[in-house]
Amino acid sequence: MLFKSFSAFCLGLTLSAGAALAQDCDTSEQWGAEDTLGSANLVTPERTLEAVKLIKQGKSMPLGIAIGPNTPAFPPRSLSLQVVQPNQQGGQKLTGFGYEGNYNDDILQTWIGIGSQLDGLGHLGENGHYYNCLDEKEISAITGLTKLGTHAVPPLVGRAVILDMAAHAGVEVMQAGDHFGSEEIKAAAEAQGVEMGEGDIILFHTGWTEGMLESDPQAWGGTEPGLNNEGAEYIASLNPMAVGADTWGLEPIPAPDGDKVFYGHVTLLKKNGIYILETMNVGPLLREGVNEFMFVLGQPRIVGTVQAMINPVALY
Repeated sequence: MLFKSFSAFCLGLTLSAGAALAQDCDTSEQWGAEDTLGSANLVTPERTLEAVKLIKQGKSMPLGIAIGPNTPAFPPRSLSLQVVQPNQQGGQKLTGFGYEGNYNDDILQTWIGIGSQLDGLGHLGENGHYYNCLDEKEISAITGLTKLGTHAVPPLVGRAVILDMAAHAGVEVMQAGDHFGSEEIKAAAEAQGVEMGEGDIILFHTGWTEGMLESDPQAWGGTEPGLNNEGAEYIASLNPMAVGADTWGLEPIPAPDGDKVFYGHVTLLKKNGIYILETMNVGPLLREGVNEFMFVLGQPRIVGTVQAMINPVALY
């Protein structure tokens, strides 16, 4: 009798765990159970042609920042660059070229998640799973992701909009821990005449990078304002192609009371397949009066990478 009761108890635990697991790793209703691209499926010829219409002045501007060994990064990330002159020790020249040639080459040892970056769908998950219920044990090889690698993401091209959350808060630079959710986002969009649509790239301006990166790099890389958990749920409901900010991590650090740290990443990446764009320096665009433009990103195609160092281009 005791054995039967214990067996029934264990069976109940197994069923409960199975139900919880199923809840944690729902497959994509929008793109199907086999999908690995998420919101990149929203890149279409029609959306690209519509985005082209936003080019009014024929100008372009980079959204990425320059990075180096001293760029603050989430611990333990680091970057080291070495320039070498192969086979040119002692002033030797490369006579095999048919002339006295000399050249420089680069050796880069780095974590990829430094500076302006694309977070792929295999970056942050929950309970051992990533986007579309992909199991960490199956995709997280030390030699590279077997699925969800950023090399497989097609060029992200579309309409981008900027919401100036610093201006909405009445400041040039928001403070560490300042956060915004659906109420603030809707109010800022209405006041600034910004409409957010399906397939858009939505970028938030907090003033953080321009205001803090050079003046206080330690504070810039250790804290930030950003999108709270409820705000991430709201933004995900709009079905954008990507969401980003001029901060290194998108969400506020320290997190607001009751919020889970970096859980916006889980909401966007794992639960909805929406890409994240970090350290997008949108301040210069706003100063030119631009808050809507054509966004073009072609990231490095290193097989199996979780993230990508990027420098998207704004065309306006």
